Amino acid sequence: MRSRPLGRLTTALICAVSLFGVTALSACSSTSADGGSGDKITLGFSAWPGWFVWEVADKQGLFKKNNLNVEMKYFDNYTDSQTLNDTLVSVSGGAKETIVLVNDNSTGNDKIVARNGIASIADLKGKKVAVEQGTVDHYLLLLALQEAKLTEKDVELIPMATADAAAAFKSGQVDAVGAFQPFADTALSREGSRAIATSLEFPGAIPDHLVLKSDLVKNRPEAAQGLVNTWFDTLKWIKENKDAAAEIMAKRAAVSAEDYKKYDAGTTIFTRQQNLDAFTPGTTAEHLNHQATSIVTFMVNTGLIKNPPVIDGLFNDTFVKAAAPQ
Repeated sequence: MRSRPLGRLTTALICAVSLFGVTALSACSSTSADGGSGDKITLGFSAWPGWFVWEVADKQGLFKKNNLNVEMKYFDNYTDSQTLNDTLVSVSGGAKETIVLVNDNSTGNDKIVARNGIASIADLKGKKVAVEQGTVDHYLLLLALQEAKLTEKDVELIPMATADAAAAFKSGQVDAVGAFQPFADTALSREGSRAIATSLEFPGAIPDHLVLKSDLVKNRPEAAQGLVNTWFDTLKWIKENKDAAAEIMAKRAAVSAEDYKKYDAGTTIFTRQQNLDAFTPGTTAEHLNHQATSIVTFMVNTGLIKNPPVIDGLFNDTFVKAAAPQ
């Protein structure tokens, strides 16, 4: 549902992103220079269950409830949005961005799907694998290959947009594909296909976040707080109106409400407490500081970036802490 690539830096003010790099970045935009409270904020997002929560916020008027003037900007391609890896790429290039909220973790909705006859990642050696380069699913593929004692050089990587990659796999043009939902389901519709690795097997590897331009955090802290408050208000509304919420998110995803509900387990939407736990420094993949360090090391080693970004100050839990307990 999201096309999440290496972030494309613009004069983005705010964007919904995912932690593999914070590549949901291209979905950002700017506000006027004076940073007044009446300025419009453009919230960019792309196809991904964790980001469709913002669609509910918009449709239910919850931004206005928190005194925000928000314009939603939807990007069809993941590469026009941002994840943690994307954010790290942007920061390594000099961008000033701040992560203020964890939207979710992918817990199965990102998959490596293979044709009949390929039972494991190890079986991909010498096979054609389609994936959108620089995205979280590219990252997932590399993690899975690494665990199987293989590298990207052991497969024939076929770079293409996620939707095209899933279609190519379905039509038999490639042996395997890395894709997120709902494109993973497209791939799985090929007879005999199976998921041979998913994000569920790599906890914390693919988190999605709300990333703000650092100037917004500095000049309009009340707006940053309003956005974080809106997230938790929306989660409360969804909990109390599950069917209606599913209809809103399914419409944005262009799938049926019943199909959309199948994605729930594959994306863990983060509560306030889960946010607090993730922002707390630690030494496991569930802690943002540890995951960011691991991702930076991985990206440098694979040549995705040359200069490691400085992550001090990247994570700001002030607004989550100030939000009302759920």
